[in-house]
Amino acid sequence: MAGHIQDRWYKTEPGAGGKTVKVKTDRHGTGLRYRARYIGPDGSEKSKSFPDRKKREAERWLTNIEADMSRGDYVAPDAGKVTFEQYATGWIASQITDPLTRESVESRLRLHAIPHLGVRPMASFTPSHLRVWLRVLEDRGLSAGYRRGIFAHVSTVFTAAVEDRVIRENPCRARSVRAPRLEPRKVKPWSVERLLAVRSALPERYAALVNLAAGCGLRQGETFGLAVEDVDFANGTLHVVRQVKLLRLHRPIFAPPKGGKERDVPLPDSVARALAAHLKACPAVRVTLPWKALDGPPVTASLFFTGPAGLPLDRNRFNDRVWRPALRAAGVETGRDNGMHALRHFYASVLLDAGESIKALSEYLGHHDPGFTLRTYTHLMPTSGTRTRAAVDRVFPD
Repeated sequence: MAGHIQDRWYKTEPGAGGKTVKVKTDRHGTGLRYRARYIGPDGSEKSKSFPDRKKREAERWLTNIEADMSRGDYVAPDAGKVTFEQYATGWIASQITDPLTRESVESRLRLHAIPHLGVRPMASFTPSHLRVWLRVLEDRGLSAGYRRGIFAHVSTVFTAAVEDRVIRENPCRARSVRAPRLEPRKVKPWSVERLLAVRSALPERYAALVNLAAGCGLRQGETFGLAVEDVDFANGTLHVVRQVKLLRLHRPIFAPPKGGKERDVPLPDSVARALAAHLKACPAVRVTLPWKALDGPPVTASLFFTGPAGLPLDRNRFNDRVWRPALRAAGVETGRDNGMHALRHFYASVLLDAGESIKALSEYLGHHDPGFTLRTYTHLMPTSGTRTRAAVDRVFPD
């Protein structure tokens, strides 16, 4: 058995004839009688007290401690007293992801998790606490996708606590605790007419952004970060190596593409011509920004697209002052489905309609997994019936 049990009501003293006798201590009859003590893996003494007539319970407790140690499942009794806010704050500080991701996670936990879960000790959480919290988020009107992201962050915090031997189990993984279900949404790609209408409504210095994003599938930040040196006009290739990101107080930085996935994308002749014409009307501007963090090393790139003052584009200002006004001028709703990301969906729909493979499309879009691409765009793929009719029609054209 690990450790030993101290009886605080009695002590042994030498008696007559060299025998020991049990003598009442000054604490006899008051407080908890038995104190189970052991040395933890960190070398410090741990203990737990039990009342009178509960010696066997104390022995079982020590036996379980010994078994946990031998299996590597030991959790110190006091470890779980740290609150969710205290542990989550330390966990965020230890993350080595890019600064923007850390800011996003910190913001979600600070706004939506810590106010409801922060003061509770980590070891005290039960599935019911998580169910009540999820209902609070739902009642606040947060979207299912946003709630699902917050839940994932909270679950990751609990998983880290399990691995740090702060708690035994992650309460988010209980069968009765379910992550918010995503609302089924199918991508509805823009028509060519809508695409051209929005392009025509944009100021001249930004019109080629439509050609670039819809013709090469770039994300908004990647279009903002594209430099002249990234475009191989001779070989028809576009190298996606950076994006413009915003950190604290809307301060811009250069960073790798999402997921750190640099990629080469075919450059169609029409997009190449649009970029060349853009350069004639609006020459590239050399912009220097820190790399990956506000204190990162300076990197200089000759950007295709900048603001009138030659500064890198700020996505918030651009969306508010340029993109949404263009949508309204073109008669397009300004909802979530019609951000610049709609141009990537247009690119995907064009390639799939032309028979491009999911694997190639996934690489061009910079997705981490072709399965994600398939799940997102499977409804846009030509059906087998469509392919069959097209194949026969090619044999009998008239």
